Amino acid sequence: MSSEETLRVTVAALMRATGENQTSLARGLRITQGAVSRKQVGKAAWSLGDIDRLSAHYGVPVPDLLCGPTHAVEQLPHIRRAAIIGGTQSVLTVA
Repeated sequence: MSSEETLRVTVAALMRATGENQTSLARGLRITQGAVSRKQVGKAAWSLGDIDRLSAHYGVPVPDLLCGPTHAVEQLPHIRRAAIIGGTQSVLTVA
């Protein structure tokens, strides 16, 4: 896997772990949702400036972002983690 592919997978894992969508990530990075989408599908590259902003946004040092998704998510500060990673909520009706 290339460095660019590793970063895309890492960003996806961090988004999932924090419960963010592309719109909220874009807001945090001060770019458009469309720009995030293009970067995540490989139509545009993440720049070094983007990586610095990702690092600040998630509170994960740049070298840890480049070590892959598992390592990056492990470095994520607990305050940034979603209560349930990838979870869904169900409403149960009590009779």
